[in-house]
Amino acid sequence: MTDTFHPDLPAGPAGPAAHARVHLIRGAELSGDTAQTSGMSRREAVSGRTVGSHKLWTGETHVAPATNSGDHHHGEAETSIYVVSGRPRFVFHDGDGEVVLQTEPGDYVFVPPYVPHREENPDPDNPAVVVISRSTQEGIVVNLPSLTPLTDPEPTP
Repeated sequence: MTDTFHPDLPAGPAGPAAHARVHLIRGAELSGDTAQTSGMSRREAVSGRTVGSHKLWTGETHVAPATNSGDHHHGEAETSIYVVSGRPRFVFHDGDGEVVLQTEPGDYVFVPPYVPHREENPDPDNPAVVVISRSTQEGIVVNLPSLTPLTDPEPTP
């Protein structure tokens, strides 16, 4: 069989074939071999590593019952979150104090680049599962000591 490619398709890192086919990633095949944050488990589906994506990272995040993730941000990446199950809370600091966004299945959340946040699952019995997509091909995760902005030390005289 001879492969033919549309002349407008860009060549991927492995040549034209990498971006001239549709990839299926089964839920059972998601990889936990990606950046992690305490209190949650990320599973990678679509990325530069798994399918040769140039601009997109998609995966799942699981937060166990009665668990909070550590505070973190995703660098330059915009993040879109779809709540699959559970009622996770998304917490960020608006400069005056912590803001809590309570979600339920079917809701979407947008996290801008560099915004520190955390996920909380207050349910004592059920995990929270969300699907996340980012505007970068890799799963950028910067774990932080807190949600509040770090201050520069006072200059010494």
